[in-house]
Amino acid sequence: MTALELRALPARITLISHAPTLALKRASFPLDAPLPEDEIEKVATQGWTAPQAQYVCCGPEKRTQQTAEALSLEPSVAIELADVDYGTWNGKEIEDIHATDPEGLASWLTDVNAVPHGGESFAHLIIRVQRWMKDRTTAGHTMAVTHPSVVRAAILCAIQAPPESFWRIEIAPLTLTDLRFNGKQWTLRVAGCPVLLK
Repeated sequence: MTALELRALPARITLISHAPTLALKRASFPLDAPLPEDEIEKVATQGWTAPQAQYVCCGPEKRTQQTAEALSLEPSVAIELADVDYGTWNGKEIEDIHATDPEGLASWLTDVNAVPHGGESFAHLIIRVQRWMKDRTTAGHTMAVTHPSVVRAAILCAIQAPPESFWRIEIAPLTLTDLRFNGKQWTLRVAGCPVLLK
């Protein structure tokens, strides 16, 4: 397909949130750890068929790359789809943060500009994702395996909701969210649809 033909296609982004991690099960901030073997096997044995896409990508972390591989995808790595940098909180349980830095945790849970951990704010994440989406408006169908936080940011950008709405969106692991671009604006087609059968 030529670049001219690709630009003529309606733009579409299909976002898949990665498989469950040990950090999620422990209610802790993630490190770049591999997925549990049982989760990889669960995904790989489902025989999921991906929609055809012109561009397949994933975040740089092990959990997104392993999810993509288990879904039989061959992605390129897109640094823009990286998870939020939780700074000094990476690897720590939320319960421990609540005990040692309750004010910091409270600000992080209510203010998208807060960075009590010294990492990246959700406001910055939203800007990062918005820039990435702008680059996809003439790219045909893009399929991306990424993080729930990135999916939430993409939904906000698509529906032009205020950044403060970030906490009002829940995205579970291994769910699909579909966005369409009509030449002027993005629309949300599907959000949080389970990828695999139970």
